[in-house]
Amino acid sequence: MKYSQLGKTGIEVSKMCFGSLTMGPLQANLSLDNSLKLLQVAFNNGINFIDTAEIYENYPLIKNALKTAPHDIVISTKCYAYTEEMMKKSLEKARKELDRDVIDIFLLHEQESMLTVKGHWEAIEYLLKAKSKGLIRAIGLSTHHIKGVEAVIETDELEIVHPIVNYKGLGILDGNIEEMLSLLQKAKKLGKGIYGMKPIGGGNFLNDAKNAFEWAFNRSELDAIAIGMQSIDEVMVNLSWLKGTTPDSNYLNKLKNKKRKLHIEDYCEGCGACVKRCSHSALVLKNNKAIVDTKKCIMCSYCASVCPLFAIKVI
Repeated sequence: MKYSQLGKTGIEVSKMCFGSLTMGPLQANLSLDNSLKLLQVAFNNGINFIDTAEIYENYPLIKNALKTAPHDIVISTKCYAYTEEMMKKSLEKARKELDRDVIDIFLLHEQESMLTVKGHWEAIEYLLKAKSKGLIRAIGLSTHHIKGVEAVIETDELEIVHPIVNYKGLGILDGNIEEMLSLLQKAKKLGKGIYGMKPIGGGNFLNDAKNAFEWAFNRSELDAIAIGMQSIDEVMVNLSWLKGTTPDSNYLNKLKNKKRKLHIEDYCEGCGACVKRCSHSALVLKNNKAIVDTKKCIMCSYCASVCPLFAIKVI
């Protein structure tokens, strides 16, 4: 496994970060036992970095696996809190449910620009206080926007950025991949820690996953790349591509015909909550039912978190 420092934070992480969204209730909804087996394989192969979020609702799965980890695990989580009180609750929730005295990295979730960062400044100030007390080690933001990266560049207090980065630029909401990489290079020179997300476009590049992963793994701008995984086969294949070796055919064959999609059940009542939640405008209402535009959907499944009927899931 390759390791690197996240910018100037002093936090050493594996090049491959385990993106835990896919194993939780918004997607695969793995059992406690199956998630344990999955994370144990990741840990035993050198992965020491997990990305999660309050909205993923998977803290108990991670907590269970941490008990058997053979080495220290770096945890990055995030939330939408924008006041001191909200952020205090989110941090304490993470510490309690993960059974960790210290959360390594705490991010503001889905920030769009300096404007939204300013709107969350009270929460940032609380995180800075928590850092001074040793409750967290570094703070930053996740973003689907180029302007979100600009905000990190312009804000000394923000040490880490977690942006969408893939070879086609799918999911970048306000520009293209060339513009994103240019800003990430600038952030890198300033000592910001950078770990990307969606290297295969939320599953949209599965047919070209090898090239998509190799492109991401070889980007000098990225200290690490978060990859959503929900099976041992995926972990082993991705590790092979990271190492530049040919994956075991048994693992690869199981994944070749796998296709992921955002599934909406027939009992959807067309309330529109998911349409409003989708920042990529990938959902529309038609005949009183939510319909997916597959060209825009990055399969983040955040829409599922607001569905009152639990009718949405990535499968």
